[in-house]
Amino acid sequence: MEGQHRPESAEIPEIPDGMNANARETWPSSELIYSWLTDSDYDFQLHPGEHLEVDSASPEAVARARRFRDVLGRFASGITVVTTMSNDEPIGLTCQSFSSVSLDPPLVLFVPARSSRAWPRIQRAGKFCVNFLGAGQAELSNTMASRGTDKFADVDWTPSGVTGSPVFADTLGHVDCTIHAVHEAGDHFVVIGRVQELVVGSAEEPLLFFQGAYRTTDQ
Repeated sequence: MEGQHRPESAEIPEIPDGMNANARETWPSSELIYSWLTDSDYDFQLHPGEHLEVDSASPEAVARARRFRDVLGRFASGITVVTTMSNDEPIGLTCQSFSSVSLDPPLVLFVPARSSRAWPRIQRAGKFCVNFLGAGQAELSNTMASRGTDKFADVDWTPSGVTGSPVFADTLGHVDCTIHAVHEAGDHFVVIGRVQELVVGSAEEPLLFFQGAYRTTDQ
């Protein structure tokens, strides 16, 4: 990014309240974080494997990857935006890979890619909110998936009740969490969040993702 300089060194902060101690082991280097922050690509976390780079010189590898993507792409899912506050700045990550995990204790998970530029900031915050997008929020999904520097400029949001993470208007609902644990999983991380608050939103129909495209229940 023009006018921005790579820091010569960066101190690793203390583990935030609510974050499991093993989270430090998965923190990327400051150089890698810097490279993510200055990219101009999309940061859309699809099902694991959908954007994996494959050796095109290996027909077997290409066939396996294509099969993986084709089959996994037939699993329809909702769309979420995972948010947090980092140094008083709102952060958002569009994420398709989200699931409930446990009722007692109340746990959920989402799966960011190692290449995600927003995830390191969410991890260091130690907290996040998962917004369930409604049928009319495809544009919001695209905005939060972009790597623009001011994604929240024209977005209606308020701080969540517990962690203060951004909550969007007109969603299906949201789940406010602290980070419970982080596990390495190939080219992704599995992030377990401990639920602190659950809120039902005003939207009635979900925004879905199926075979590489947005869908709604009437399509």
